[in-house]
Amino acid sequence: MASSTLAHAPADLETLQQTRPRGRRMPWLMRLGLGFLLLLAVLAVIAPWVVQDPERQSLRVRLKPPTWEGADGRAHLLGTDHLGRDVLARVVFGSRVSLVVGLAAVTVGGLIGSTLGLIAGYRGGRVDAVIMTVADAQLAFPFVLLAIGIIAVLGPSFPTLVVVIGLSGWVSYARILRAQVLVLRGREFVEAIRGLGGSVARVVLRHVLPNVLASLVVVATLELARSIILEATLSFLGLGIQPPTPSWGGMVQEGREYLDSAWWISTFPGIVLMVTSIVVSRTGDWLRDILDPTLRGE
Repeated sequence: MASSTLAHAPADLETLQQTRPRGRRMPWLMRLGLGFLLLLAVLAVIAPWVVQDPERQSLRVRLKPPTWEGADGRAHLLGTDHLGRDVLARVVFGSRVSLVVGLAAVTVGGLIGSTLGLIAGYRGGRVDAVIMTVADAQLAFPFVLLAIGIIAVLGPSFPTLVVVIGLSGWVSYARILRAQVLVLRGREFVEAIRGLGGSVARVVLRHVLPNVLASLVVVATLELARSIILEATLSFLGLGIQPPTPSWGGMVQEGREYLDSAWWISTFPGIVLMVTSIVVSRTGDWLRDILDPTLRGE
């Protein structure tokens, strides 16, 4: 009897392993994209030690194409702009602006939107109606006009840019978290905790919020890509980071007049901006597939 059981054990174990759910493996394109983001982040941190001064001008090498050694004896791997500044150095230092502004704006928008979404979903009634009405009103208002109005009052600066982009993104957090909290507040475990005398703060912070963190992470990742694009857009329009501080949007704008003779001034920062936004967006999609139980493969 015992030998018969042992004989069937390997087969049963093999069957169990075949029917066990398998986690999703990270696609190789996603690994390549995350490697690019990691490289970009590392370069942004060590930029002062690995590239030239992005504001250093040399008219002897202005509008020079990519070269290993220019007239000034320096390598300009991505060429120089109309003032002789190294494009590679400005692209690397521009990543600092884009990543810092993007992360700061996501933090501001996430805190505001998450708080309002939790309140709207848990309280309901008039509070929910007021918050969602404000959200709908903002969605109907053009972002560029909002940015121009705020920047005209406060002036162009780094904190102003973060506030403007952050305020433009809180609606996404609020709407998604509100929808999930509306479902969670009627669940049995929430009703039981409230029946036992649990305070609103305890229910929301210890039992509701942990259940929506996965969605919050996904939304934040997608909003990071949008914030990077918005920062570049505002800098392109002259409403964001002001010269001589390098930014990808500002570099694209500066190179518009030289597209026929010095295409590299606008092309390289534009390519880096495009690749960064695509990688961050795809990372958000991949996180959604991993964290959403309804989308998990077996």
